Amino acid sequence: MAGIARTAPLAMVLALAALPAAAHPHVFIDATIEVVFGADGQAEALRIGWTYDDLYSLTYITENGYDPDFDGVLTAEEQARLAAFDMNWDAGFPGDTYALAGAQALGLSPPEAPTAVYAAGKLTSTHLRRFSAPVDPAKAELIVQVYDPSFYTAYTIAGMPVLMGRDGCTVQVFEPDREAADARLQAALEEYSGEDAEFPAIGAAYAEEARIACPAP
Repeated sequence: MAGIARTAPLAMVLALAALPAAAHPHVFIDATIEVVFGADGQAEALRIGWTYDDLYSLTYITENGYDPDFDGVLTAEEQARLAAFDMNWDAGFPGDTYALAGAQALGLSPPEAPTAVYAAGKLTSTHLRRFSAPVDPAKAELIVQVYDPSFYTAYTIAGMPVLMGRDGCTVQVFEPDREAADARLQAALEEYSGEDAEFPAIGAAYAEEARIACPAP
């Protein structure tokens, strides 16, 4: 889940308390993906964008004292204060973004160059994640997945991912088999003992992913 979702505003928690805590996502995010290629044609980084749902956005803005006149417009000072609002990640948090070259998992850097705005009733942030080593999608398909393992946050890839710096590549977005994912969720719920037990990491079953392939030079 996004860093901000780890400490959900109290009002949101209370509003959702009637739902089985682990059975439904509480935050909904439209994610955008931009693959940044270097001059040598290899992928160097991902720029990830998150647009939060209206309820979460409003709750966060209200409970943190932004927009006191409720006109939906933040001052320049408030916008500056908002920057990096969701980048306070716990140690080891993978950022709900996962990348693979074929079947090989790829390392990603901590977030860099964060931005954030509040407009049209929604919070939108972006951040850059660098690959631990350059990736050539001509050798193995580059796969980018967005999901929260705990399923507290639900991610949807919004629009077609953008490729910056290399021509001729193709991008496809794949949705999960939701019937199969729901079946896995139901099985997890039946096994879940509650109380202090940790809910099974079911989020990957609902992962959407982008697949990028490039022709050989």
